[in-house]
Amino acid sequence: MRVRKAVITAAARGERLYPVADTIQKAMLPIIDIDGLHKPVIQIIAEEAIASGIEELCIVCAPGDEQRYVEAFTSLRENLVKSFGNSSWANEEAAKLSDLITRIQFVEQEQPLGYGHAVYCARDFVNNEPFLLLLGDYLYVSNLVKKRCAAQLIELAIQENCSVSAVNPTVEHQIGRYGTVTGKHADSTGVYQIEKIIEKPSLSVAELELQTPGLRIGYYLCFFGMHVFTPELFSILEKHVADHDTNILLTPALQELADNAKYLALEVKGNRYDLSKKLGWLQAQIALGLAGEAHDETLTSMVELLAEANTRSKS
Repeated sequence: MRVRKAVITAAARGERLYPVADTIQKAMLPIIDIDGLHKPVIQIIAEEAIASGIEELCIVCAPGDEQRYVEAFTSLRENLVKSFGNSSWANEEAAKLSDLITRIQFVEQEQPLGYGHAVYCARDFVNNEPFLLLLGDYLYVSNLVKKRCAAQLIELAIQENCSVSAVNPTVEHQIGRYGTVTGKHADSTGVYQIEKIIEKPSLSVAELELQTPGLRIGYYLCFFGMHVFTPELFSILEKHVADHDTNILLTPALQELADNAKYLALEVKGNRYDLSKKLGWLQAQIALGLAGEAHDETLTSMVELLAEANTRSKS
């Protein structure tokens, strides 16, 4: 199969990033990427997809946000040319934004009916093709020099011709934040046939139902915030949308997918950073800085801050 479309869910309002997300979509907040340039979060996520072979993108957004996104991207592009037009990096960045604008479509989630409903809103865009699904408030840093996290996932999905979700071994005190899975080892290292999925389980439930042989004690396989799905998922979601008026979750649909089709999990070589959690923005910025062109500057800043903190603690 071929994976050429991506869906980015970005309809949530970002209450945990109050007050800044009250005045701007959280996905448009800036952060310094691995190339050393300030970019909106949504651009970094989109470039993760494009660098992994994706041709078309759909952003699932809140009502009224489509125009705001288009105006923001257009303004960024024009400001780059106007303010830094003599610089090659600015012209290159403006060209990337122009390309991004032509690739993106928008679908509004008219009502906040849950994450499963947000994904379902992209059904017409996907149009019966496999697709990459990304979260609008997660950033990803690959441990591989030449292969993005999304590229690792897409490669396995194409190879196995099935749905694949990225997972990371996660320490037990954090599993209440994520969908958590278990399953049998497949033939390849770090690949599992998914058998059971529980959304944000308690530790007691995880200990009873989600232990995965081969993982370190106290660790569980948690979703990475990145998936490749076959269009079969929409047939399942359609039933869930019809049966529920509110809070349509994705996890029950994924469990049904696991019960009826080949559905794999891949331990991605990389890390995810949840921007909506406490200090998530700071962690993501440090990770991007250490992984990119600003490595030395980031490392120096960290050492200086730690030294200052140590001095204060002794005074």
